[in-house]
Amino acid sequence: MTPHLGCFEITAQMVAERFSPRYGDLTVMYRPARQRWMADMLEYVRERPGLRTVPTTLAGVRDMIRELRKGRAVGILPDHVPPEGQGVWAPFFGKPAYTMTLAAKLVQQTGAEMVVAWGERLPHAQGYRLHSERLPEPLSSDLTAAVTQINAAMERLILKAPEQYMWSYARYRAPRPQPVSAPQAASADQVPSSGSASGHSTSPPEKPDAP
Repeated sequence: MTPHLGCFEITAQMVAERFSPRYGDLTVMYRPARQRWMADMLEYVRERPGLRTVPTTLAGVRDMIRELRKGRAVGILPDHVPPEGQGVWAPFFGKPAYTMTLAAKLVQQTGAEMVVAWGERLPHAQGYRLHSERLPEPLSSDLTAAVTQINAAMERLILKAPEQYMWSYARYRAPRPQPVSAPQAASADQVPSSGSASGHSTSPPEKPDAP
């Protein structure tokens, strides 16, 4: 996992280049651009040996589950605001933020180990440095607690280089409604899991600031 910190596009490319020859392809999830020309361009520039991309759809999630069960790695940016019904409210720098549950559900379903990483931009155009670390404690089996752990891990990374975080992203906005007529669209977080992974409210514990 990596937040919108440093050069997150480079992070996936560095991991794929360094580790895919030994451990297999890295599969990362992305939200396709609405404009066709932009979608085609991003697909072209992201194509790298050892790096696979899947869209934020139910088919994309199933693909990631298959890869994890094969012992391969997947990449997610967990600080995206998911559509309504696909997240829980959890603290992020002291304020409630609607946070995706997908990363936690993937761990709960597959038993994968969670690693956080970020690609630091070095000064004076010297390139990038890849940082990675494990979570200090195993991920909780309780979904809301697990999401809170993930947000705390993202905070720790961001505080290492706050000037490199994409603060312009409206992290505290309310989730957009999920269209009933398009169950396959943007439904990547709707993964069934055991225990406490169902029945989550989309109402915040307190009203977040307006975006």
